[in-house]
Amino acid sequence: MDDSSVKTKSDKIYQAILIVILLIFALCAILPFLMLLSSSFTEEATLAQSGYNFFPRKFSAYAYEYLFKSNGAKVWKAYGITFFVTIVGTAFSLLIGPMLGWVLSRKDYKRGKVLTFMVFFTMLFNGGVVPSYIMYTQTFHMKNTLWALLIPTLVFNGFFIILYKNNFASNIHPALIEAAKIDGAGELFIYFKIVLPLSLPIIATIGLMVGLGYWNDWTNGLYYISDSNMFSLQQFLKSIIDNINALSQMANTADAAAAAAKMPGISIRMAIAVVGVVPIMILYPFFQKAFIAGISLGGVKE
Repeated sequence: MDDSSVKTKSDKIYQAILIVILLIFALCAILPFLMLLSSSFTEEATLAQSGYNFFPRKFSAYAYEYLFKSNGAKVWKAYGITFFVTIVGTAFSLLIGPMLGWVLSRKDYKRGKVLTFMVFFTMLFNGGVVPSYIMYTQTFHMKNTLWALLIPTLVFNGFFIILYKNNFASNIHPALIEAAKIDGAGELFIYFKIVLPLSLPIIATIGLMVGLGYWNDWTNGLYYISDSNMFSLQQFLKSIIDNINALSQMANTADAAAAAAKMPGISIRMAIAVVGVVPIMILYPFFQKAFIAGISLGGVKE
């Protein structure tokens, strides 16, 4: 047997091993979600008696009926607030963040090292929750406003700024900028027409991370939102769980106990998780290609 046939056979074995490993990882990601979805459509009593399963043993959509019929208007309003905050917050983050990263990546900017240190310093130290709460509520008066859901997260993560800086420094050659300046291009033209189009993968990657952060955020609502009409989706769903737990603990009378027993406890938690994750699952495939390209940046060297 010659070397080429041995190499081909070893390649096939190597590919088969990789496929098996990837299938195992895929199952580790899919099976928990399948169990989550199945549990949300399973009758509460069946869950309590038989536990979780990958397929509903006794089908019931009562958890979703309770979620949308009893609180339908509030759920859709919370959805609207979360979509608005996610879209606007991500857009502003992608508008401002790359600008700072581009400035820090420029070797001809004299104060670049000082600003880079200031950004890096924020990754190590912060003022804490209490000073932040006092600043946003008493100084900027953001309590019970959409600004309270936007601004604290918009004060970007320094890690993202460093990613922008490193990407611009390694992928935007100074000669390209000099050539554009010789042709009469200004700084804004260079940034919007040259720098941003060449940096779409990293921008899409960070945009997806920022969007997920806004979508899953509930701490800002916990700190700064007390008006139920301003609840985001995550905070509203958490309030439903808290209300069910409170009713179950306060069920002293027979009627109250019977009413609490009919409420979906485990299944409503699963339904809430499904309601929170499905929009992201729908949108992710549209960003997957750019996300993978952005993650792989820096892995290929010239």
